Amino acid sequence: MKDDPPIDAPFPFPYKGPSRLQMPVLAALSRVVDPEVALSIVDLGLIYGVAIDQGRARVRMTMTSAACPVADVIVDEVEFELEGLLPAECAIEVELCWEPAWTPERMSARARRFMS
Repeated sequence: MKDDPPIDAPFPFPYKGPSRLQMPVLAALSRVVDPEVALSIVDLGLIYGVAIDQGRARVRMTMTSAACPVADVIVDEVEFELEGLLPAECAIEVELCWEPAWTPERMSARARRFMS
């Protein structure tokens, strides 16, 4: 797709884990859409990092606001997408964090074009 980042573009969030899972994790998280703005959580810059090791996947993420009414829905979707990708014995932990606070500068160029 013409809006996809080039292969050599920087990865949109810190990733630590098996290299074979890096792109599938990105694809899985890109399928999670914030229903309030109709953009993926990756494009919104809500993912602060993913670490996969020793049978555990940890996702650090935020919301655009601490009062986000759909936070539980988004977290459930993150878990659902990763469950479909990772081995059944892999525990998935999603941590909502508020520091650093989300700002529109975290959005991808694609999201900025969509919002303008």
